[in-house]
Amino acid sequence: MFFMGTYTPKLDEKGRLFLPAKFRDQLAEGLVVTRGQERCLTVWPAGEFEQIARRAQEAPVTVKGARDYLRFLFAGATDDTPDKQGRITIPPMLREYAALRKDVVVIGVMNRVEIWDPHRWQEYSEAGESAFAELSEEVFPGV
Repeated sequence: MFFMGTYTPKLDEKGRLFLPAKFRDQLAEGLVVTRGQERCLTVWPAGEFEQIARRAQEAPVTVKGARDYLRFLFAGATDDTPDKQGRITIPPMLREYAALRKDVVVIGVMNRVEIWDPHRWQEYSEAGESAFAELSEEVFPGV
């Protein structure tokens, strides 16, 4: 099963986020929240993040790009398990990184969930929409 769709939950005063109901079962066993690309947050199911960590262990520490990426990814990561209401807590450091306030946009992106500031998501969506058809051919030739 994949994560898909766009939702607009709110953060409460303690930095807690109600996960969209459709995502809760897939994240019930635990998750990892990390800094994502384009200044959003990425929510990985715990098992998926473990696979990323195993692959990351194979990256040579002699390659500066690999070291930099791993530092950024793991230093900004936090694990969590949704509470009975389906809430997770977004730590202050991650809220600051993604400029999250009360309103947020949560999107499903196949094997992960992303959490965006609404203004950043709108700008990103508008900029990317015109390139969507071109990207389709580049990413999935012949489809």
